[in-house]
Amino acid sequence: MNKIIYEDMEYIYNYDRALWEALRGKTVLITGAYGMLPSYLVYMLIYLNEINKGYEVSIIALVRDEGKLRDRFGDYIDRPYFHFIIGDVSKNVECAVTLDYIIHGASPASSQFYNSNPADVIKPNILGTYNTLELAAKNKVKGYLLFSSGEVYGKLENEVISEKDGGYLDPADLRSCYCEGKRAAETMCKCWQHQYNVPTRIVRPCHTYGPTMDIINDNRVFSEFVSNIVNNKDIVIKSTGLATRVFCYIADATLGYFYVLLKGSDGEAYNVANENGRCSIRELADILCKLYPEKNLSVVYEKHDEEYMENPHSLHPVYNTEKLKSLGWSAKFSLEEGFKRTIESFIQ
Repeated sequence: MNKIIYEDMEYIYNYDRALWEALRGKTVLITGAYGMLPSYLVYMLIYLNEINKGYEVSIIALVRDEGKLRDRFGDYIDRPYFHFIIGDVSKNVECAVTLDYIIHGASPASSQFYNSNPADVIKPNILGTYNTLELAAKNKVKGYLLFSSGEVYGKLENEVISEKDGGYLDPADLRSCYCEGKRAAETMCKCWQHQYNVPTRIVRPCHTYGPTMDIINDNRVFSEFVSNIVNNKDIVIKSTGLATRVFCYIADATLGYFYVLLKGSDGEAYNVANENGRCSIRELADILCKLYPEKNLSVVYEKHDEEYMENPHSLHPVYNTEKLKSLGWSAKFSLEEGFKRTIESFIQ
């Protein structure tokens, strides 16, 4: 892990050292382990094993591509505590060892797939959730964490959204392959918790960014903006730039995910967001350019590619995080600091 990621792991660990005792000697299965968000949880488990000897956490990564797993984690996957299964979570999931925790993070999140591969977007959220919940019930796990999304809220006029809010989604809209899949996955978690006593917990991340972003293939605006800065190119906005989003640095988010997994209430969902991270796309572009004045970069405007399916919700409200804060969590990183760390991780 590079310097920025290592520093993030130190911060996450030192925030609440008592939190990690629940993982000592446990076995954790993580689906989509080399994905942007799940990979930071894997890095944290690696950190517990490598830096703080004695935790002896067994990591089982369920992924589709060993090459991508090695690209992400390098020689760590050859450590005695690191195991992996090559397979598709949408198909039958089998594991020969007893599991203590399951984290289901496998799901294409970039909107570029909503038009080109909508079935491949919804399958991990429906079939993958079913398969991992069945595995959780079989193993009588201590905790099951589903990565959902703030997009489950649909269209709302609220200025602030809490976990009990819900708005309109058109199930016949192709873009709903993602958000409707997440809604169904959440309902499944509640069903398995109620009927089979699976200790399910759900996180609803806002737009999360950090060193594990794919700045080559991910066409979400904040990924493209970071790529522009890293490659000394002007930032390109393919809209008016007036749409607002809520952004959260991945170290803050990862800490929140672990708090929910280890301290959250069964069957409950939690917003994971930085309430101070709301800004427009145009404002974000200006912030990133100002972080590197020596690059002398500008903001330019172009049209979207025809394949791109833009998020129809232009004004994103703030996600209320009081429920997560009640567990002991709080966000630290400002937009400027978080994006500076993200860009520096790629430059390094």
